[in-house]
Amino acid sequence: MALLAKWILIFFGIFLIGTAVLMLLLPSKAREILRKAGSTPFINYMEISVRMIPSAALILYADYSRFTMVFLLLGWFMLGTSVILYFIPRKMNHQYALKSADILNPLYIRCISPLSFLFGIFIIYGTHS
Repeated sequence: MALLAKWILIFFGIFLIGTAVLMLLLPSKAREILRKAGSTPFINYMEISVRMIPSAALILYADYSRFTMVFLLLGWFMLGTSVILYFIPRKMNHQYALKSADILNPLYIRCISPLSFLFGIFIIYGTHS
């Protein structure tokens, strides 16, 4: 189980790095994707469900990671907020995504892309004990 969790986290880190590249090179596309969050029941519940996979992996792999407490806290935070999102009306989630996309113009998206990159590196680095 720990090996599976480790690989899920490595792929999650790669996903975050890929997201950073998208945000840096194609910020308008990243903004367009953000606008779709919660737009349909399928998208809403699929994104929440998929988010729970790396959340569980963080919790399961925490004892083997370089940052046990950080992985545990982050995993439980992500899992808990995912469960809460199941009970928030989908339209409210979509409205939040639309407002966020309005605030995050392409320049801002480019400016915060290094955060996603660094977070991805942190997750991958943390899986190597």
